[in-house]
Amino acid sequence: MSTNKILREKKPLVHCITNYVTVNDVANSILAIGGSPIMADDESEVEEIAGLANALVINIGTLNRRTIKSMVKAGKAANDKNIPVILDPVGAGVSSLRNEAVKNLWREIKFSVIRGNLSEIAFCAGEQASTRGVDSGAIDDEKFSAKEVAKIAAKTFECVVCVTGAEDIITDGKKFAFVQNGVPEMSKVTGTGCMLSGIIGAYAGANEKIFDATVDAVASMGIAGEFSFQNYGEVGTGSLRLGIIDVLSKIDDDILFEAAKIRREE
Repeated sequence: MSTNKILREKKPLVHCITNYVTVNDVANSILAIGGSPIMADDESEVEEIAGLANALVINIGTLNRRTIKSMVKAGKAANDKNIPVILDPVGAGVSSLRNEAVKNLWREIKFSVIRGNLSEIAFCAGEQASTRGVDSGAIDDEKFSAKEVAKIAAKTFECVVCVTGAEDIITDGKKFAFVQNGVPEMSKVTGTGCMLSGIIGAYAGANEKIFDATVDAVASMGIAGEFSFQNYGEVGTGSLRLGIIDVLSKIDDDILFEAAKIRREE
């Protein structure tokens, strides 16, 4: 059975500690793809919620010291239950607080998937990357090989790593998948990366094969961007954003088979 069909049947509960800029879109994306989101970040309940969930998504977009404690507690609880944990290290490398927080999360939590742009994953791989807010610095595209950076990070953390960009790269340190779905205009909609991390959480929460689940999650988001742009590109980015959620709610095996642009490499 396909990862998408399993996801739609299992309807996994995805616990998200995410940022308040994009929290609504993340929740709606998870619902659209077939999951069930719960957005809980208070320290007094995260362990209980994480223990009930099928996946945990940690996003440091609007980081503060209160939620750092919640992230650690939730992550440990998820690890105790063998629940996949997804990290979105938004802006890693841009400030001391973020850098310290991410390093602390690495020490305390075993992650199943780390997803970020090239600058963020380069930081995870121990490289000195330039970061412009939450965006990948243009210099990094020339300085670092995204494939090599992803491979280093995957081997370092023994997990699946996804570097998103014009071509998305997913690796577990041995095998690779390259996804070319999506449109440049998606970068003009805040939160598409956060939405993708939530979708990866839904796929991973329903499927045991985390690598395959991540690849299909990335392809689903890219396809949603393409189809939405076809329908609403001339209208504007607000309609593009809503259209992405519309398409996510309709994605099935046929759409994935016909529209996914995936190249695999062992």
